[in-house]
Amino acid sequence: MTAESPSLTPQPSSKIPSSDYHPIIIRLETITKIYGSDNTKVKALDEIDLTIEKGEYCTIMGASGSGKSTLMNIIGCLDRPSSGRYYLDSVDVSGLPDAQLAAIRNRKIGFVFQQFHLLPQMTALENVILPMIYAEVSPTERRDRALEALERVGLGNRVNNKPNQLSGGQQQRVAIARAIVNQPVLLLADEPTGALDSQTTEEVLEIFESLYQAGITVVVITHEAEVARHSRRVIWFKDGQVVHSNLSPHELHSVVN
Repeated sequence: MTAESPSLTPQPSSKIPSSDYHPIIIRLETITKIYGSDNTKVKALDEIDLTIEKGEYCTIMGASGSGKSTLMNIIGCLDRPSSGRYYLDSVDVSGLPDAQLAAIRNRKIGFVFQQFHLLPQMTALENVILPMIYAEVSPTERRDRALEALERVGLGNRVNNKPNQLSGGQQQRVAIARAIVNQPVLLLADEPTGALDSQTTEEVLEIFESLYQAGITVVVITHEAEVARHSRRVIWFKDGQVVHSNLSPHELHSVVN
């Protein structure tokens, strides 16, 4: 990876960034997560060191119980590490209070889940507008940005449809539009194609590709090799540790088989 990002308090540097320099969006330093205590203690993450640069398209893979879901919760500021430091966009979020973490989730991270988590009584447009209300975006700007996000995922003609009037793939597109509408520094997707058929999976992955090409940092947690092969970098987990931090999709066969 390239040069490291500054810490919470930026320090002067004598180095001149090269033309291919990219800031580090995610930096994990000796992250450990322990559940339970004494005889029931389980170490879900074991001193993880990992960096992801702005504009990368990564997948995080591993068998069930490998620690990838725990890592996703920490990267998404949904959980805290037991020890270690997590810097998101150069800010140490490891020990921030709940209210600040909620604000960071709303403004800096866009989430896409296997289940779409759309509010059934709301239209596609209203579902996409919702996170901007919490971010205190003005009403006029909310509508404009929501319409733009829905156009971006190919749903400009379905803005007034409610979730039960949309296919599974269309609902996931609405969820992606909702995830990007606050212009986050990170799009974090947890098994985003797990509830979709193969054709719809390809359509959703094409959207991720277009977002990556537009400069959005995309991190996908998946157990599907075919999904991982659409990314540019694969991070492989086993027993709470990063076994491979920089696999190319073409090297997946060496760990999957």
